[in-house]
Amino acid sequence: MAVRQPRYSKEEFARRGNQLYETQVRSQVDEGNHGRVVAIDIETGAFEVADTPIAATDRLYEQYPDAQPWVIRIGHRAVYRFG
Repeated sequence: MAVRQPRYSKEEFARRGNQLYETQVRSQVDEGNHGRVVAIDIETGAFEVADTPIAATDRLYEQYPDAQPWVIRIGHRAVYRFG
C-alpha cells in the first residue's frame, strides 16, 4: 500500500475542496444523494459518491492513485457532526 502525503497546507486543502464542491461538483450530486458522501480530488476535480468516506475515497483512489481527496457529506457543511 502506498503512503500518501498531503501536498498542501490544511487551509489550501480546504479552500480548494470547498471551491470545487461549490462551483463544479455540487450541482451534479445534490439531487438524490442527500446524506451521502462525495470525495473530490482537489487537483483534478474528479469525484466519487458513496455512502461512507472510506468507500468514496477508495473509489477515487482506484481511478486516481495519487489523488488528494477532500470529503464532504452532500447537503451538509461537514462529514461528521459533534454533540
